[in-house]
Amino acid sequence: MYREKTIGVVIPAYNEVGLVGDVIESLPSFVDRVYVIDDCSTDGTWAEIRTAAAAVNGRVSDHSQQKAYADGGRRYDPTVVTTRHSENLGVGGAIKTGYRQARDDDLDVVAVVNGDGQMDPAILDRIVDPVVDGWADYAKGDRLSRRTLREEMSTWRLFGNTVLTFLTKTVSGYWRMTDPQNGYTAISAHALETIDIDRLYDDFGFCNDLLVHLNVHDMRIADVEMESKYRDETSHIAYSSFVPKLSWLLLKRALWRWKTKYVVADFHPLVFLYLLGFVGAGVGVTALGWALVSAGMGVITGLLSVIVVMLGGLFVVLAMIFDRTESAELERHVEQRVREGNE
Repeated sequence: MYREKTIGVVIPAYNEVGLVGDVIESLPSFVDRVYVIDDCSTDGTWAEIRTAAAAVNGRVSDHSQQKAYADGGRRYDPTVVTTRHSENLGVGGAIKTGYRQARDDDLDVVAVVNGDGQMDPAILDRIVDPVVDGWADYAKGDRLSRRTLREEMSTWRLFGNTVLTFLTKTVSGYWRMTDPQNGYTAISAHALETIDIDRLYDDFGFCNDLLVHLNVHDMRIADVEMESKYRDETSHIAYSSFVPKLSWLLLKRALWRWKTKYVVADFHPLVFLYLLGFVGAGVGVTALGWALVSAGMGVITGLLSVIVVMLGGLFVVLAMIFDRTESAELERHVEQRVREGNE
């Protein structure tokens, strides 16, 4: 227990032999329950998980076991619960399995610590603090907001994360959020009960998708600054399939969020602005392309096409401004919290 709140940790793992055992054994003592999910690994990950789980569970004192029996004579539940998928579902699928188990156990706060050793268990308290205090419904690590935090990140990783940050801002509505791919997170029991866990994406776009669902339900999120940490882990992302799949997911989720939040729940004119903007820009670009390849279209048609494209872009920008304003009160940053506490 941590500051009168029960804490659970979900550890998704796929082919993390030599890494996941250290993660399990180095979690802080205040963690009440650990859910380690082996996503059908093909190496020795499952055996390592079982060995580490047995070691951690074996540290439980006789006093704790006796107390558990005294409280109604029930069987003592292990600190570490292990689950192995019969088929590979993806990192999101593994986290969803852990989320369901933690929700069934009525834990107050549930964190995610990947099994690849990139996330330092020593700062878990910083990740869960905003949720424990009720300051946010969801907290996540942030490796991008300051240059010193990005120093260990390769140029390719930084470029990819920067692009995905902008796209996820647009799709999720959390415009002040950075580093949406960061999987070091904590979520409240209320948020887990509210969102539809089964609907969340199973693969590497899980974190992006979760942010969209949180925004639809007006959940508050907080960014927690943390340093990049890389070890000998191997990326399991196949970019040739990841990029198109994630792009399609983000498009679908953007349309779903705008419809659900700004049409069904409460109508907002930004929907018209997005519609006019995208349609206008599409028509303008098409007409401009036709003008360039057709000598008969003339200069005037070309200029009108440019104007239509610019108007379309203006409508989209206005819609983004409205969207940013709508979610402004839902976004927090730990540094902001420190400043407010010092005032």
